[in-house]
Amino acid sequence: MNLFNDHKKLFWASSALFVLLMLFVAIMPAINNQLNNAPLPGSMLMTADEEAGKKIYISEGCVGCHSQQVRNVEMDKVWGSRPGIAADYAGMHRISFWQNTATLMGTERTGPDLTNIGQRQPSKEWHLLHLFNPRAVVAESIMPSYAWLFEDKDLADSLDVIITVPEKFKAGRKSVIVASQEALQLVAYLKSLSQVPLPDGTAKPEFLYQTSKKEGETAPAADNGPDGAALYASNCQSCHQPTGEGLKGAFPPLKGSEIVLNENPQDLVNIIMNGYDAREEYAVMPAVGKNNNLKPQEIAAIMNHERTSWGNNAKKVTAQEVEKFLAAIQKQNAVQ
Repeated sequence: MNLFNDHKKLFWASSALFVLLMLFVAIMPAINNQLNNAPLPGSMLMTADEEAGKKIYISEGCVGCHSQQVRNVEMDKVWGSRPGIAADYAGMHRISFWQNTATLMGTERTGPDLTNIGQRQPSKEWHLLHLFNPRAVVAESIMPSYAWLFEDKDLADSLDVIITVPEKFKAGRKSVIVASQEALQLVAYLKSLSQVPLPDGTAKPEFLYQTSKKEGETAPAADNGPDGAALYASNCQSCHQPTGEGLKGAFPPLKGSEIVLNENPQDLVNIIMNGYDAREEYAVMPAVGKNNNLKPQEIAAIMNHERTSWGNNAKKVTAQEVEKFLAAIQKQNAVQ
């Protein structure tokens, strides 16, 4: 054929075929996906600080070690309450004409997945300390320190955000360490990462390949309620540590704590549910219970783990008692 003997015709024919294939295989399906997927109700646009924090996240190479995708396999249940869907990413847009990076799904997990980190770890103080020195909160962490995002000062200004750093992690820096604007923006972006609940009536995607009982295994023991140790690990351990000893100069100990061991644990219920900010020597505790929608049974399980671990030996509480404490706290707050 003349087509194969004429390099000009062959070039333009192959180019036209390439454009046609790109149109039908890539461009049209992408447009169709955009038209068929919209942001979930309740999803929020990022603020200016969160947008700036996203750019810092990119520039510091965080996407090289952290993913933002909850796959539909059981091993990913720890990262989110449900598998990710297309609508989770529908509201993301290019940074600029020349830069895509709309989604930062990542390709590996040298560090934890961050899809739902805003709910898993809502404490700004924890994130700042983690950025300053990851080993301060997770001894086994291999994440590099981002200490250059923080400034040393002899005296903090009124608008400065001071981070509480244990002495052994200050490494010769001055006593007052404040977060830079870049550090605060990066933390704002991390805290914005949160799975939006699906609308009522929407089928929730299931996690696949769930571990099933193998042949010959005995049946599991009767359900005695939520696992307090697991709930503590996912909600409290990153600050108060697996040993319950906290971090001196940053997070208070639960081991031997008067609040934890008190015969009337209403204050402990209030702290778990609504957070705590009454001691200057420690960072602010977020409202873990409220943020994570913990049920009375789950709060009771966490309390019982704390009240009976690390040498603590206090009376366990029931979910019914927690419900009464929550009602009393709500009534007290209404009066105030």
